[in-house]
Amino acid sequence: MADSPTGTSVRSHCVGTTAVVYATDYLNKLTGERIERECRLQLDAGCRALVVNFRDTELVNSIGVSILLGVIDAVESAGAHLVFSDVNDQTIQLFEMLGLTRHVALASTEKEAFASLTAYESLADTTAH
Repeated sequence: MADSPTGTSVRSHCVGTTAVVYATDYLNKLTGERIERECRLQLDAGCRALVVNFRDTELVNSIGVSILLGVIDAVESAGAHLVFSDVNDQTIQLFEMLGLTRHVALASTEKEAFASLTAYESLADTTAH
């Protein structure tokens, strides 16, 4: 878990080289910046994949979306993989309308996100040989 300058933190944990970062109930400038900071820290620490879990997220505003684009860019620059999990229907529609789903995979659950990452890594291993 990483502390922000205001003392609040973003919940996260690692499973192997995959980090799971938990978004809060309202993704705005402040909470979005905390999530982006945590994602960048996890990438800098060597994580090769990120799952951002939106289970508790009810609303994402335009600045939150903009910050998520920064996370997508950081993940792509690091050559890592990104999956958004547990996204509610309203937010999925927003992400689709704004084109985020062209750059990030969606999974209904965190478990499904890990399964998709494992499948992708297996596919990458077989095509690399």
